[in-house]
Amino acid sequence: MLSTAIIIATLFYALLGIVVFVASFILVDKLTPGELWKEIIERQNMAVAILAGAVALGLSMIIAAAIHG
Repeated sequence: MLSTAIIIATLFYALLGIVVFVASFILVDKLTPGELWKEIIERQNMAVAILAGAVALGLSMIIAAAIHG
């Protein structure tokens, strides 16, 4: 059965992963030339949207592997 400590640890690591992901994605957004969200939303640039999605998937896999150990 799941104990309270396990549930709290799971929530902590999930929150930690989300915070690291958001910080990493903001850093990638700042390092890329131009405005990423403006390109995706206003100009409907599908290539930039696919690139942003690939970056998000890559970051999430790296963060999950780092947290999992």
